[in-house]
Amino acid sequence: MLGPLTPHYSPPIPSKVFWLRASPARSDQNDFMHMTAAPTAMQPQPGSLAQWLADHAELGGEALEGLVALIEPLGSQAAIKTVANGRYVFASAGLAQMFEHDAVLGHTDAELLRPDETTALRRVEQTVMAQRHPVVSEHKLEINGRRREFSVTRLAMGQDFLLSVWHERTEERHREAHLQRALAQIEQQQSSIEQIRRELQQGSGRDDVSGLYMRAQFDDQLLREIDLSTREHREFALVVIALDTSQAVNSLGEEAQQRLLEGVGRMLRANTRAMDSACRIGAQRFAVLLSGVGLATAHARMEQLRRQCAAQIVVLNGQDLGLSISMGVSSFPHTASRQDELMTASESAVHEAQRRGGNQVVLASIAFG
Repeated sequence: MLGPLTPHYSPPIPSKVFWLRASPARSDQNDFMHMTAAPTAMQPQPGSLAQWLADHAELGGEALEGLVALIEPLGSQAAIKTVANGRYVFASAGLAQMFEHDAVLGHTDAELLRPDETTALRRVEQTVMAQRHPVVSEHKLEINGRRREFSVTRLAMGQDFLLSVWHERTEERHREAHLQRALAQIEQQQSSIEQIRRELQQGSGRDDVSGLYMRAQFDDQLLREIDLSTREHREFALVVIALDTSQAVNSLGEEAQQRLLEGVGRMLRANTRAMDSACRIGAQRFAVLLSGVGLATAHARMEQLRRQCAAQIVVLNGQDLGLSISMGVSSFPHTASRQDELMTASESAVHEAQRRGGNQVVLASIAFG
């Protein structure tokens, strides 16, 4: 499985080879490669795998072989080259396949790659040997006419050898680019839909952002629903909905908040019946009246709505913001029989949902006796 070292030399494996920790790699569209120095000290952390291996230096090359055997199934390939002449004295079997070459062992980069690519690799290696700590670099190589992307982590092994771990990112980057294009299309479609909706509802008395009726209409509808349900001896449910926002979303500003409010409005308009009433009652508060619905049914319907919201894609500048809501559900007449008591019960329930971490439905407590 492992490419052997040259027969005439078996280099010692310093324990510090096991102290490698890769920092997050970054791509740079303007540069051929980008280097990132890993913020790691030259001593292994107590209790870490690196510390254990350092304490068992007698394992030598066997430990390196074990680590290589572990990283190969993950798609990474290891190699060791001599600093003096740049020839590979060790290479995972998959590295030759990665380079689409018959063999890597015994060759130099100049014999495997283009001159400009070889220069970029050498520049990083010189940095690694000078700084004596792990360095992660990104490389774009043209192999048999195909442009491919790699992330490479390097570490000096004494003065004479350089360890590198290669991981191909080509397909991953293609998927990321495809996802970004898809998110951009979704964002454009959502913006167009919201613009058309605003134009159609101008002068209708609805909230511009969510497209729902506002607090005054909701209060009137709640009073009518109480009166109707009292006369006909039936129940209905009142749901208060709060938009959950994270610090990351808050840092994006008002536009991100508006996109999320638009998303809640779309979900409520699509998931309420004509006989129900969905309104925006505050900056980040919504309310829904479910006519003729009991507490258990209301909970089931709101749980379904919560899941649909969590699955929604709300995009701003190519980033999915995520749509999370908390809901408090009360019912007439079981929870309360007055307008203010119903609102208080639902508000208390939604506060409890947010206290538990948000993105959930909580039933209001029912007083007995």
